[in-house]
Amino acid sequence: MVIGPRYLLDTTVLVDHALGQYGAEELLLRLFGETGDIFTCDAVVAEALTGGTDEERRVIEHLVDALEYVSTSPAAAREAAAFRRDRGRTGRRHLGDAIVAGVAISLGATIVTRNARDFAGLAVPVLSYGTTSA
Repeated sequence: MVIGPRYLLDTTVLVDHALGQYGAEELLLRLFGETGDIFTCDAVVAEALTGGTDEERRVIEHLVDALEYVSTSPAAAREAAAFRRDRGRTGRRHLGDAIVAGVAISLGATIVTRNARDFAGLAVPVLSYGTTSA
């Protein structure tokens, strides 16, 4: 049995999809064509549904329904804590990013994001798309 790639979508993908920006729609079509293992997690859903219009939130919710939803496991939470602790002296590490990285590691998944720098220096593979606006 061949196991394809596993992807964990970061908040940028959900928001960009809702806004029709940065090629997110094409990216999602490509990823769904490659594998059925496309995940999201609690931190991403909470961040993505925090803002936007009612219609944008509906689009995000529809996408979330098509993904495999995983909650942060104790192992992923420990990884997130280690990321924040280890990076504490050299820079600010947002809790959401650390949780996403911890979940990705626990799943053996690649993080898909437009903001690859949020995960720089962490031991997690990243698939970057689009361009990051300043």
